[in-house]
Amino acid sequence: MNYKLNKLEKGQQKTSVFSALGKFWPLVTDEKKIAIGALIAVLFNSAFNLVSPLLVGYSIDHYIKSGDLHGLMVMAGILLVIYLLAFGTHYIQVHLMGGLGQRVLFKLRNQIFKKLQSFPVAFFNQNKAGDLISRINNDTDNLNQFFSQSLMQFIGTLFIMTGAAIFLVAINPLLGLASLVPAILIAIFTALVSPWVKRKNAASLQSTGGMSAEIQESLSNFKVIVAFNRRNYFRDKFDEANQNNFLAAVKADLANNIFNPVYGLSAHLAQLIVFSVGVYMISAGSLTVGFLISFLMYIGKFYDPVRQLAAVWSTFQVAMAAWERIYQILSMKSDFETIEGHQRTSESLLEFKDVSFHYPDGREVLKQINFTLERGKTYALVGPTGGGKTTTASLMARLYDPTEGQVVLQGKDIRSYDAINRTKKIGFILQEPFLFTGTVRDNILYGNEDLETLTNEQLMLELEKANLGHLMKRFEQGLETPVESAGESISFGQRQLIAFMRAILRKPELLILDEATANIDTFTEQLLEDVLMKLHHTTTRVIIAHRLNTIQDADEIFFVNSGEVTRAGSLDHAMEMLLKGKKNS
Repeated sequence: MNYKLNKLEKGQQKTSVFSALGKFWPLVTDEKKIAIGALIAVLFNSAFNLVSPLLVGYSIDHYIKSGDLHGLMVMAGILLVIYLLAFGTHYIQVHLMGGLGQRVLFKLRNQIFKKLQSFPVAFFNQNKAGDLISRINNDTDNLNQFFSQSLMQFIGTLFIMTGAAIFLVAINPLLGLASLVPAILIAIFTALVSPWVKRKNAASLQSTGGMSAEIQESLSNFKVIVAFNRRNYFRDKFDEANQNNFLAAVKADLANNIFNPVYGLSAHLAQLIVFSVGVYMISAGSLTVGFLISFLMYIGKFYDPVRQLAAVWSTFQVAMAAWERIYQILSMKSDFETIEGHQRTSESLLEFKDVSFHYPDGREVLKQINFTLERGKTYALVGPTGGGKTTTASLMARLYDPTEGQVVLQGKDIRSYDAINRTKKIGFILQEPFLFTGTVRDNILYGNEDLETLTNEQLMLELEKANLGHLMKRFEQGLETPVESAGESISFGQRQLIAFMRAILRKPELLILDEATANIDTFTEQLLEDVLMKLHHTTTRVIIAHRLNTIQDADEIFFVNSGEVTRAGSLDHAMEMLLKGKKNS
């Protein structure tokens, strides 16, 4: 299956606002009471802001013109109370939405990470880690900034604009409608420009993810860069990614800032219209000075939020682009699921039945493969580089599913085992083991729920039982030896020892070793071979190796090449086939 997260196409970028909010709504269903409380605070805040211009205009016409100081002071007190209430409701709204936004961000990141864990290895092979990190960190943060800081401002702005428009038309219908003509032009402009702005923001987020991926890849391979003295290559690659990100960010900033001057111009036009017509109406006696001032204040109440809306709308476009990148992950379906399987009587541990496999957009690696693995035997997979040995082993461990055919484990389709039971039955030791920051103990017990509660003394007893105790002498502080930077603080041989101990302590029924001793010294290799020889007699071993001396004691050898898996017979025959690079009959 193709799990590639593609760049957002134009069709994807035209997702409607209501569609995006509909997809986002399930994340806030648990926060409905908080959201409703914040919405009520916004409504009251909008009402307090809208009533003040009317009271100011009334005061001018009734108290200032007549010189009524007492009435003016009373009205000033009322206005002060209204302003304080507006301040209080605004604080409540910010407080409620800030906490809600952080909780939604926490929930969203957990949901994305949980979704990522449900994907097979193929997903991570097809997508760069840096881009995934950018989606989890940067994109969710952009969404949170809009949700916690701008959403209620956006809603409040709409309420104030709507209320101001109603007051404008109510005070004087003709003048009110004339003042709203620039707003119609704004609406048309926004509808036409918004998709373009959203595309620019999507491209900027995509380039940020690309730069993050480039940095992550370069730093991960920095040893190789230094060893080959290719720091210039690292610099050139980063410069290219940084330049692309810079250009995309500049275009996004230009797009985001296009609204503000246009909205500002429309506000000035509206004020000019109202002032010109209002002065004429005052001279004609159809409008008072107080009502004109109220009218101009309502123009400000309508068009000042429009200016704020320019910034909020830009933030919204960034959030929409970020949400679509996030939703690409959340909406992706994995075909790597547990199915129902029926137990059948089988003497073999594992069986390939007409198995074929190819990588997405790649050639077929295996074609109609059939073979069985018996309990307690040692099997070897040999063949030229790229012949399909690791792919065959990966199918045994269900790191991938075959594109055709069936892999049967203990009489059941391997897909019918859940991840916990499958990994208990199958151990996989890679050529380059990955360790986590912590201690040797932490890494040995990683994923081993049966032993994680043991004390160090009890764990050492388990290691002795598994013939692994003597390997701990290689670590200065024993189980508490620190492991840092994915194992870079210890030698490669020590890392491989930890990987062996981790796999063998799980007591797997099938143990796969993919070039597991290729990069360690002969003495350590002999230690590990002795451990393998002392495994339980029912444990089946599958060894992938280029050095044929490591498989000379195998019960059966398979030659893997050109999409076929063939029994090689003797070690000499396997060597002959490997030298020829093709299957002999």
